[in-house]
Amino acid sequence: MDGIMNKLRNLDVYPKINEDFYSRTLSGGVITLASSVVMFLLFFSELRLYLHAVTETKLVVDTSRGETLRINFDITFPALACSILSIDAMDISGEQHLDVRHDIIKKRLDAHGNVIETRQDGIGAPKIEKPLQRHGGRLEHNETYCGSCYGAEAADDDCCNNCEDVREAYRKKGWAMSNPDLIDQCKREGFLQKIKDEEGEGCNIYGFVEVNKVAGNFHFAPGKSFQQSNIHVHDLLAFQKDSFNISHKINRLAFGDYFPGVVNPLDSVQWTQEQPSGMYQYFIKVVPTVYTDVSGNTIQSNQFSVTEHFKGAEIGWLQSLPGVFFFYDLSPIKVTFTEQHVSFLHFLTNVCAIVGGVFTVSGILDSFIYHGQKAIKKKMEIGKFS
Repeated sequence: MDGIMNKLRNLDVYPKINEDFYSRTLSGGVITLASSVVMFLLFFSELRLYLHAVTETKLVVDTSRGETLRINFDITFPALACSILSIDAMDISGEQHLDVRHDIIKKRLDAHGNVIETRQDGIGAPKIEKPLQRHGGRLEHNETYCGSCYGAEAADDDCCNNCEDVREAYRKKGWAMSNPDLIDQCKREGFLQKIKDEEGEGCNIYGFVEVNKVAGNFHFAPGKSFQQSNIHVHDLLAFQKDSFNISHKINRLAFGDYFPGVVNPLDSVQWTQEQPSGMYQYFIKVVPTVYTDVSGNTIQSNQFSVTEHFKGAEIGWLQSLPGVFFFYDLSPIKVTFTEQHVSFLHFLTNVCAIVGGVFTVSGILDSFIYHGQKAIKKKMEIGKFS
């Protein structure tokens, strides 16, 4: 038994020295104090990392198909009235959403930015007395109203009972409405008068649109849009204006849901128009992103980068459509963020590395100072130090 104990004693790599042989120095005390402070600081830093989740980032190829893209927006136009502002969305697959109204809220703003009225998008038709029937006569008692579409009917029994119906019928035909006062419904509803009453007002428009997850664009522009000879145009004649001020402030623009750490570069971006009219364009590269928290909850969202360009009305041989356009394309690379806690063994390993590393470095520094002082003192004693 004593032999085994002696063998174990011989394996000791930490030989002990009698305390009588210890030599304590001032420099050693200073180094010990400094190294203890450094050790505790590094330990608490490592403890903080252990208690909080860390995020691991990976890049993978996006193989998803058939998904949709939700675009959330909140944009203020200080010099464009709500009654003339519309939003369209279209993509390279050929799908179009013209004059989007669902899930859109508009706020009328005065010249100082104060809210005048908040309403769901769309102009309702007021109650009318004896409107003009499609056959030409006036509405009589107990007779069902069916207004004329002025040649834009898709079928013989189609009715346009308000100005918005007529404008929509014209849009589907690809026609422009040059003078709304010639349309009985628009004249009775005071379409031009409403535009004149809102002259000088601004508009805050917010909501979301759901589009296919392919490259495309959405834009905010005055007038109703329609296709004419496979060209996307807006009916601006009805407003009887030569120029439109498309100054705007993007309060928020996001492609998908919020997740921790996301940065949307267009939030709070403002632009003021200096030329009479033109087209402001944002070119956006959308990067699909998946965020998974420590509980395993997954958020499917997107990040994006952007460049911008203003195209004045005088550039080119075609007049630019006034409006704010967002052209987006999707990256084939998906970014994944995964939150996870550091394992206890990893934390323990780092703590041991901190303690051992600081102890070793401080020992080397103390030894260097001690032997340096000793060498200098010896030379001074024999008179060779100068």
